[in-house]
Amino acid sequence: MTGGEILGVTAVGVLAGVDLVSVPQAMTARPLVAALVGGWLMGHPAVGLLVGVLLELFALETLPVGAARYPDWGPPAVATGALVAERAGTTVTAGIWPVLLVAVLVAALAASIGTWSMHLVRHANGAAIRRYTDQLERGDPKALIALQAGGFVRDSGRSAALTLLTLLPGGVLVQVLSESWRAPAVVAEGIVLSVALGAGALSAWRLFGRGATARWLLAGLVAGCAGVLLWA
Repeated sequence: MTGGEILGVTAVGVLAGVDLVSVPQAMTARPLVAALVGGWLMGHPAVGLLVGVLLELFALETLPVGAARYPDWGPPAVATGALVAERAGTTVTAGIWPVLLVAVLVAALAASIGTWSMHLVRHANGAAIRRYTDQLERGDPKALIALQAGGFVRDSGRSAALTLLTLLPGGVLVQVLSESWRAPAVVAEGIVLSVALGAGALSAWRLFGRGATARWLLAGLVAGCAGVLLWA
């Protein structure tokens, strides 16, 4: 991956990271969108979309509400989409599924680190508010602007670091482990799909498996299975 590509992926990772809470909260932090853009940057949007679909099944329960702790999937999804797309553009002996298996594990680890990074940013924002308490009580607009700008800069730096962490050390892991894969590619495919579908089903049941929404969930499952059978 060239320096320009790393810079571009990092910039998109920052946009995805700040979209989760700071601005503009337009759902571009969802893995389905973030990984698609990451793959598009590397010339393989379809591969990025595949990565996004898989990661979205893990991230269904991620709802940025209040002070709750939750994984940050946006920056890792951008980086992972780019990594898998880059590998798809080269010769991968065992196919794309071993690459996907390692990449999903890397993204999940990075997303959990994102939980910790957001906690640190919140503490830093709280400390900044305490420093500006007197000015805020006097109604000083400069203090409010400084707080907003500082919070945005801290969140941007956190998002950039999380993207680069996934992209560089994570990229080495993806390359080394996928190239050392010796089992049939179908084994990796089975693991990825089983774990992703299991996580997605569990998240969907926790979110919609009660009351009237359970009927819609069941109807969606039936319609989806029927569509797969017809398509097959």
